Amino acid sequence: MANIGFIGLGIMGTPMAQHLIDGGHTLFVNTHGKMPRTIIDAGATACETAREVAQKSEFIILMVPDTPNVEAALFAANGVAEGLSAGKIVIDMSSISPIATKQFAQRINDLGCEYLDAPVSGGQVGAKAGTLSIMVGGKHSTFEKALPLFQLMGKNITLVGKNGDGQTCKVANQIIVALNIEAVAEALLFAAKNGADPARVREALMGGFASSRILEVHGERMIKRAFDPGFRIELHQKDLNLALTVARQIGMSLPNTATAQELFNSCVAHGGAARDHSAMVQALEKMANFEIGQ
Repeated sequence: MANIGFIGLGIMGTPMAQHLIDGGHTLFVNTHGKMPRTIIDAGATACETAREVAQKSEFIILMVPDTPNVEAALFAANGVAEGLSAGKIVIDMSSISPIATKQFAQRINDLGCEYLDAPVSGGQVGAKAGTLSIMVGGKHSTFEKALPLFQLMGKNITLVGKNGDGQTCKVANQIIVALNIEAVAEALLFAAKNGADPARVREALMGGFASSRILEVHGERMIKRAFDPGFRIELHQKDLNLALTVARQIGMSLPNTATAQELFNSCVAHGGAARDHSAMVQALEKMANFEIGQ
């Protein structure tokens, strides 16, 4: 069993940390805001700083919202870097910039430590169930050391390639998810406004080539108006911004990703930043002057 540091106990990080505790590991934790009582009650030790977490741990896992949060947790005063000693492994499971990830990895490597970027897909449901998909970038030898920890938190665990490739894979995942949400939203809205029962349309489509996990889960959310997250629109916005920024840097166009981002922007403008990303349908409904549930 290992001493594991865990930084970032939000709606994803808390159940992920719980799985590590349930697996018999000793956890040292730090988070922004209120410390979840359940994690402390389960036996984790709260630390005042990320530096203290790193000092006490063999593996240091980060699960925070965005690139600046990872940079601060790692390299700010009293950050992880100040508490590292040679041979420790830093694992960033946040979803952040692939380009920044390569820079962070090099800085950690320069301290004699190893680095994995290991973003996840599966949302709060997958985090609670321990069924996350985990996309990993880094050395194979480092991946093998961390694999038993990943197996406590996820099911589909893939070493994609070198540092940064895990984050690139996650951005690709978010492009696919956003465009599928948009397609399902258009289709169900089209059916409903044309007078068909969207629930029965969804049921019929689930048996054909159009079937998808998005149609199954988010299609139902759209019909039932169940927009509590889940995965918040503002977080998916962040991921699509990464996609569009990197695409610009490498000289390519992502036209439909840009459209999906504009629909999310519209949702945010109408107060929907904290709604589930399936609420993208509400932007289309405003343009159609029709709601699926009416």
